[in-house]
Amino acid sequence: MVMGKGGVGKTTIAAAIAVGLVKRGHGVHLTTTDPAAHVATTLSGSLDGLKVGRIDPEVETRAYIDKILTTRGKHLDEAGRALLLEDLKSPCTEEVAVFHAFSRVVSEARSAFVVLDTAPTGHSLLLMDATGAYHRQMTRQTKGRANLKNLITPLMRLQDPSLTRVILVTLPGRTPRQSGRRAPRRPTPRQH
Repeated sequence: MVMGKGGVGKTTIAAAIAVGLVKRGHGVHLTTTDPAAHVATTLSGSLDGLKVGRIDPEVETRAYIDKILTTRGKHLDEAGRALLLEDLKSPCTEEVAVFHAFSRVVSEARSAFVVLDTAPTGHSLLLMDATGAYHRQMTRQTKGRANLKNLITPLMRLQDPSLTRVILVTLPGRTPRQSGRRAPRRPTPRQH
């Protein structure tokens, strides 16, 4: 996972890592959750062994709604389907849909390297929060059951240092302390 603020070079670093892994003979899925989606344009051409993708919230939400309507809505009458569709217009539907897509990508790491170019920090933190909430829900639901040993949530994969590396990308900059000068004091209300 390549993380950081917008404009610091996350996409460039993610693409370089993906290309480097492919050149070493590994299968790689390079994907992004960044709305700017510059991954495809960062790479010129294609490489054997490299799959490039994007988790697009609109596309994922449409696919999730269609799936729910064809499964849970399959035997509903017209009024029931309308009620289900109204419920799916909730803002959290997009979060759930994106989380499902993210989980699918994370699970691909069983058979190939996954390089994830994340959205700017705030979006990524929301996705990590959903991942944590899902983990807590699954562990509560399976608590005391024999199959708990077989439970592997996306959060467990992300927390396993043998499976996941998080790369924080930043830009160098001088702080007032580094330059030898003190930061200017902010005036208090009485100092106007």
